[in-house]
Amino acid sequence: MTAYLINLAVLTCIYSILAVTLNFIIGYAGIFSVAHAVFFAIGAYTGALIAIHYSTSIFILIPAAMLVTGVVSLVLALPALRVRGEYFVAAALGLQMVAVTVFSQWKSVTGGFGGLIGIPPATVFGFSVQSPVQVLVLALVILLLVMAAIRQLVRSSFGRSLMAIRDSESAAAAVGKNVPAIKTAAVVISASLASTAGVVYAVYISFINVESFTLDMSVLIMAMVIIGGAGTLIGPIVGAAVLMAVPAALTYLHFLPSTDVGSFQQLLYGLAMTLLMIFRPGGIAGKHKRSGENVDG
Repeated sequence: MTAYLINLAVLTCIYSILAVTLNFIIGYAGIFSVAHAVFFAIGAYTGALIAIHYSTSIFILIPAAMLVTGVVSLVLALPALRVRGEYFVAAALGLQMVAVTVFSQWKSVTGGFGGLIGIPPATVFGFSVQSPVQVLVLALVILLLVMAAIRQLVRSSFGRSLMAIRDSESAAAAVGKNVPAIKTAAVVISASLASTAGVVYAVYISFINVESFTLDMSVLIMAMVIIGGAGTLIGPIVGAAVLMAVPAALTYLHFLPSTDVGSFQQLLYGLAMTLLMIFRPGGIAGKHKRSGENVDG
């Protein structure tokens, strides 16, 4: 039971990193992306390949994953962010579909559907981070660092520019803001920070394949942001905790056949999001959110 709860806590930390980083562009810049799992995957594959072939030091894995993901996201964001609103969502959806195809077919690098196996645990100053408790501490530290970085960014002039663009791109452009450049920088930062979750995931599970990075994963991360409260610092973590706890709780409903747990879970997700959008559109943590006062969540 203890091992199960620790495993749940590790995964909650990993998904919290993803939700917090996605919230950076959804909540503060108004950029709705359904391709966040792509950056999660690039971080995981980069970290896994380096750990297998070169080094397991977390101080090499994390910067390398952030660099690779940042460069890829920059290339992808430059053309995509020149379109607005629903057009960007469609572009992100296309990116997600293309990425899954690449991950599944580029077998010499990603291992295809068979994935990468035998990923060694990360090391910190030569100390192997092997046990679930050690990984939990590592994931928690990275989550706190990511939150601190985003908090500082949101409180900076860059963050205020993002919120101005979220409220009105035309008005922001009219006062001299370089809207495409600011939005591109936001996506690159978000993607780079999200890649850290991929590294932790890869060295913790020791196996990755394309099935962990599909559109379903991107939708799940977005649901965590919306249910928890977009535009708040703590909301995405609340959303991640809730959506990770629900499947765990369902396993204790003995009257529910195990084959129906997945369908019941999807039903609950859909119902929860619908009710939240009707009665609490700010999300669980966004009840008291007001313009300009949502940084602290």
